[in-house]
Amino acid sequence: MVKALVLRTAGTNCDGETVHALHLSGAKVQVMHLSELSRNPQQLDDYSILVIPGGFSYGDDVAAGRILANELKFRMGGALRDFVRRKKMVIGICNGFQVMVKAGLLPGLDADDFSQTVTLAQNDSGRFQCEWVKMKKEKSRAHWLKRMPAAFVLPIAHGEGKFMTMTPALLKTIEKNAQVVFRYSGKNPNGSVSAIAACCSHDGNVVGMMPHPERFVTPYQHPN
Repeated sequence: MVKALVLRTAGTNCDGETVHALHLSGAKVQVMHLSELSRNPQQLDDYSILVIPGGFSYGDDVAAGRILANELKFRMGGALRDFVRRKKMVIGICNGFQVMVKAGLLPGLDADDFSQTVTLAQNDSGRFQCEWVKMKKEKSRAHWLKRMPAAFVLPIAHGEGKFMTMTPALLKTIEKNAQVVFRYSGKNPNGSVSAIAACCSHDGNVVGMMPHPERFVTPYQHPN
């Protein structure tokens, strides 16, 4: 059975839904607080999947996900780097995605460099948005998602979800490398460059996305 670790800290609030979704997928799931994992980062070796769920880690003070990103980099960066190198999966959802880009895990062009090259900035609307959005799947390096439907809907709930790259050249590289996993279809709710809703690492084992898949795992969660 696949073992998944859901990481939580102060302000995380989507860990329960994430655990439920992973259970439905057949995984054996453990929830662990950052303080416990950082005391012994080698615990990561026991898992195949690390999930950083949504919420407002540390109240999103400074910037969304920034504090947790720094904790991951400076308290357990070596173990996290080894986890990724071994092609184990890391999934970041909403605040988890914000954490991953600010920790330098995505776009992950250099596994040895945790420098930040992309960000998730304030929505063009200048406000928090909670709504359902249309999505489309791209042919990406995240091959484990290839059986997903070509088009679907998911809910979003964020104030800083505008995907941006440091340079236009980097955007071209991400596109060329097939690292765009999902795009917004039709309406681009936050103004993300190229309507990017999710991206993956060069090897495809690290994926971050702003919409919340864990909030739509049964038909009864859809407004219709």
